Amino acid sequence: MSLPTFDLSWSRLTELLSYDASSPLIFSSGLFLFLFAAFMMFYGRLRNAPTARILYVVAFSLYFYYKSSGIYFLLLLFASVSDFVLAQLIWRSRKGWAKRLWVALSVLVNLGMLGYFKYTDFLIEIANSLFGEGFLQFRNIFLPVGISFFVFQSMSYTIDIYRGQLRPLDRWIDYCFYLSFFPQLVAGPIVRARDFIPQIRQNPLRITREMFGTGVCLILTGLFKKAVISDYISLNFVDRIFDEPLLYSGFECLMGIYGYALQIYCDFSGYSDMAIGIALLMGFRFPKNFDAPYRSATITEFWRRWHISLSSWLRDYLYISLGGNRKGRMRTYGNLLLTMLLGGLWHGAAVRFILWGALHGAALALHKLWLAAVPGSKVLGCEMPWWRRLPGMLLTFHIVCFGWLLFRAESMQTVGLMLHQIFRAFDPALVPQVVEGYLPVFALLGLGYLLHALPDAADRLFRRAVVAAPMLVQVVMVAAVVWCVMQIKSSDIQPFIYFQF
Repeated sequence: MSLPTFDLSWSRLTELLSYDASSPLIFSSGLFLFLFAAFMMFYGRLRNAPTARILYVVAFSLYFYYKSSGIYFLLLLFASVSDFVLAQLIWRSRKGWAKRLWVALSVLVNLGMLGYFKYTDFLIEIANSLFGEGFLQFRNIFLPVGISFFVFQSMSYTIDIYRGQLRPLDRWIDYCFYLSFFPQLVAGPIVRARDFIPQIRQNPLRITREMFGTGVCLILTGLFKKAVISDYISLNFVDRIFDEPLLYSGFECLMGIYGYALQIYCDFSGYSDMAIGIALLMGFRFPKNFDAPYRSATITEFWRRWHISLSSWLRDYLYISLGGNRKGRMRTYGNLLLTMLLGGLWHGAAVRFILWGALHGAALALHKLWLAAVPGSKVLGCEMPWWRRLPGMLLTFHIVCFGWLLFRAESMQTVGLMLHQIFRAFDPALVPQVVEGYLPVFALLGLGYLLHALPDAADRLFRRAVVAAPMLVQVVMVAAVVWCVMQIKSSDIQPFIYFQF
């Protein structure tokens, strides 16, 4: 009887140590929750041993990335070695031209990696469209998970050192810890080195009751957003609409766009919530990455609330480097448009992402033009009552939703078909029948938007309640959410939308 047991255990161990492209390791999977629980059992014992704790976390982070992206974990290691060395060279150089040379090399190496893996096939497609099919052969290059995030994070480190805002780390393992830290590795938030590095060697490690309770609360809300709301409406409604829009009425196509707006918010902010919550359980604080973006009354406010770590990165390292608003009004508008065009290209190698970036860049420029042209327009602030902000909120939301149509559609043809159905095949008489047929989906849509519309005070009240609850109650709450997830989840794990970016 012992031999079969040994074989089963060995098979399970092999499965845990091998990469499966069809089942990557993500936060909302049962395997990750099991592995994280085991990880935390030993992590707590290293409270007073910073070097051992760093080595332990780096090892788990590399394992996590290997389970997410396979052999490409070596790319992450290469980036950590490359920028660690280049940062030292930037810091030690006494000549301005030498500093510029090393920081330019850092940017070139990082963008070279990103460009090769993310844009080679896109450039081949453009070349074939210009010079004829077959001019170049497609490479079908695998896009390593999270490369867009850790490349930007690594670039910010060397650029900050070049600007004199940060001193380089003395130990490579500390930089590897920063770059590979698994909670935010594959989909952000993009954590700045100057915010994170001072926390690495805290001794003893301090995890307060407030940090633990807030971490549990964020994991609960993130898991609910992702695995309950986002995955359900995606599989049971949104994906079907975008796959075959001609099979659905105009109302269904319109609700498909509204559904995707909620899906991508719950998916991405859910990941960020879980990442920030997991980091808190480990004693690290990350900045907020989402702040109820669909309550924004202007497109500028939207980008102060949506994916805050990316929008602030683009502002500090791209928009300001281009001249920001220091070169005159027309140059400011051009800088905004170029920044968002490149931001769109960062999101994906396709024309629709460039158009998505152009839409947001044009909207930001027009809003700045409006602020300059209309006296008193700057008073549309967050402190105003919602009913005065409502027209701006509705306009901003629908501009964003049109952008999500470009973002989600598989091609521009799909965009055209969706718009055709909405404007040419919209039959109000079908609305009750559609709502009845998709009642659970519409119930979750309503719940999701209702929770998003709640004031910040409601969120703070919920967090205080979770923080103040006994640990047993917190465990029961986690178990209840996991049970809900298991009741409605699909048989296949649904990766995060930003998982492979």
